This record gives sequence, C-alpha cells and structure tokens, in this order.
Amino acid sequence: MGEQQIRFDDGAAYEEFMGKWSRLAGDVFLDWLAPEVGGRWVDVGCGNGAFTELLVQRCGPVEVQGIDPSEGQIAYARTRLESPTVRFQVGDSMALPYADATFDAAVMALVIFFVPEPAKGVAEMVRVVKPGGSVSAYAWDILGDGFPIAALQQEMAAFGLKPLWPPSVEASRIDAMKALWKGAGLVEVKARKITVRRSFVNFDAFWNSAMGGPRVALLKDRLHDRLPRDAAGQVRVTARANAVKGRLPA
Repeated sequence: MGEQQIRFDDGAAYEEFMGKWSRLAGDVFLDWLAPEVGGRWVDVGCGNGAFTELLVQRCGPVEVQGIDPSEGQIAYARTRLESPTVRFQVGDSMALPYADATFDAAVMALVIFFVPEPAKGVAEMVRVVKPGGSVSAYAWDILGDGFPIAALQQEMAAFGLKPLWPPSVEASRIDAMKALWKGAGLVEVKARKITVRRSFVNFDAFWNSAMGGPRVALLKDRLHDRLPRDAAGQVRVTARANAVKGRLPA
C-alpha cells in the first residue's frame, strides 16, 4: 500500500471539522490584511467555500473566483454561496486557469501545505495578480502544535500511530512562508501568528467534530476495506485465543 494522502471530498463533514475553524482564523487574517472594499479576488484551494463566504461578507468584492481540486468540495461551495459575483470551479493550484494580471488579490486559506510544490503554487498566484496587488495566505502551524486537533494527534502518536500530515507540511512554518513569498519576488513581505479559540459544550462535541478529520476518516476507510463481508453485506470477524492445560505428575 502506497503512502496515504489527505483528501477532503465531503464538504459538509469538512464544515464541522475545519470550516468553522477556518472562519475564526479568517476573521483575524482579514483584519490584518485590511483590504479595500471591492476588487477581484481568487481564492486558491477554496474547499467548501468557508473562507470565500467570509470574503464576500466582509470585503464586498466585485468578483471572486474559487478553485479547488475536489469536486465534492466545489459542489458544496456552490450550494452555500449563490452569488453572481462568485464562481467556483475544479482546478489545480499549480496551474491556475486564469490569464496573467487578472486579479487584485490572491489568497490561500489553509492550503499551502497541501500544494505538492508550494513555490509553484505561490508563483501561480503572483502570475494572476495585477502589479501592486496582494498575495496572501494563512496556514495552521502544524509543526508547532497549532493544528486544532493537535492533542488528538499527540495521543495517537503515543500509541505508535504516525501523524497524518499534509504532503508539504514544512511550508506551514512561518519562516518557510516568508521565504516562499520573498522567493516569488513579492515585496513588503510580513508575517504574523494567529491564535484562535473555539468552545465546545463538552468533550463529546469536540470528539464528534474531530471525527471528521483525515486520520479518523482514513482509519475508518482502511478498516472497511479490510473486514470481510458475505453476500448479504454482513461483516464476519474471526477471533483466536490461546489455551494451555497440564497435569501434575502422578
């Protein structure tokens, strides 16, 4: 079996697992960006549209193009945000289907660590933005234990389960992000940390949210494929026990 990849294809499950977190961080992020009202934006790796919706609500853009490789996520995004100024489509962050200098701003929300070649993804954002435009991103500080379910991953690691991290997890480090932006020829490069908190009514509420995460979903999928089923779909599980007996000598 090859190396497992994190995939988010269920927009509704992603909303509970990460969409709410994304908007919490996105609010702080937009305060920091302080963009002018209006303008043309591209939301690269838009997922289920959580940040796109926030962008529309807060910035009043004249146009937003959202692009993501997951058809399931794009389908969900289209149902949550119906607006003549917003268009969602399936596509590749490293080969954006837009002409040069099309947008006033490009953004990646919780995406840079999923891009197989982060530098290429940043270069594409630079290519499609007009001179003087903005290129920005925010990403969980996964290696600094900033991921919302870091505690769960740490407990799983205690059982010998390797954390399931995105393919370009190193790109989420703050110094790595600054280097990527400078390497793409961007100027006035600045970086900051964003800290957000989310309250759950009890532990079960947190657990149900975390259950939508990639590690748990992957574990479920692998177990599903492993367990044998009969023609009626019943799962058949075999167990074995060791036994011993002896007799005292006469």
